[in-house]
Amino acid sequence: MRVLITGATGLVGQEIVHLCHQSGIEVNYLTTSKDKLSTKTNYQGYFWDPKKSEIDTDCFNDVEVIINLVGATVAKRWTSSYKKEILESRTLTASLILESLRNIKHSVRHIVSASAIGIYPDSFQNYYKEDAPERDTGFLGEVVTQWENAVLRFKTLDIEVSLLRIGLVLSEKGGAFPKMVKPIRFGMGAFFGNGKQWQSWIHVNDLARIFMFAIEEELTGVYNAVAPNPISNKKLINTIAKKLNKKIILPNIPRLMMKLFLGEMHSLLFSSQRVSSSKISTTGFDFHFDNIVSAVEMLIDKELG
Repeated sequence: MRVLITGATGLVGQEIVHLCHQSGIEVNYLTTSKDKLSTKTNYQGYFWDPKKSEIDTDCFNDVEVIINLVGATVAKRWTSSYKKEILESRTLTASLILESLRNIKHSVRHIVSASAIGIYPDSFQNYYKEDAPERDTGFLGEVVTQWENAVLRFKTLDIEVSLLRIGLVLSEKGGAFPKMVKPIRFGMGAFFGNGKQWQSWIHVNDLARIFMFAIEEELTGVYNAVAPNPISNKKLINTIAKKLNKKIILPNIPRLMMKLFLGEMHSLLFSSQRVSSSKISTTGFDFHFDNIVSAVEMLIDKELG
């Protein structure tokens, strides 16, 4: 079996590639950097430039499943131009792949795409399942809605669609976790706001395994890709501090201060989404990391080598 991965060189993508190769699945991947092209039998790179609508359609040769991870990071100041990049890096890329498939003979039957829990509104009370009708009315909600709609259009080619709404990804190799650990390690840790905001998290290994599970079990529809036990910001910070034998002594960081520093992007630090993983669990998926304490302990142990 051969899959095509967009975003294969990213944090989650590298983990998925590793699992694919463990399972004997060959990987094609798309990259905007010609320096990152590989020609190994089980790992072949193809160039694309979505901004110019350019794509090497040989990337689809013998491919049955597309794993779609591409998207500019949201953890960067949201200027008007960068907001456009965040959106188009998700929607234009999906449209380019779709239109390319429309014009060639191919064997693609399934697309498993990243999405995000940012589609759900900020709430301290709600417990969101996939069929929740509420939608975030801010920038992130609009991005995720357009992103999902762009991927759902693959159904017009009789391609099955899976959407995985991803929470806070924890990895010692990058993303948010090392940025959380660093100030705590130096005795500068603090909660954001009152620290009560819900954080629906997932270990990067479990996330990669969910993508593989969706392929193997041919899952379709929307699934929340989060661990079974959401936690508060305060619980997460305290768990990291305890593992590092540190105390949280600084006052809470006020929202207004972060808004001045980060602008609209500050909402990432203060938004609260308590999200259910029950749907993916009922399909038979078994989380390796369902407890934040054991997850944090292992991540920090790995980081320390």
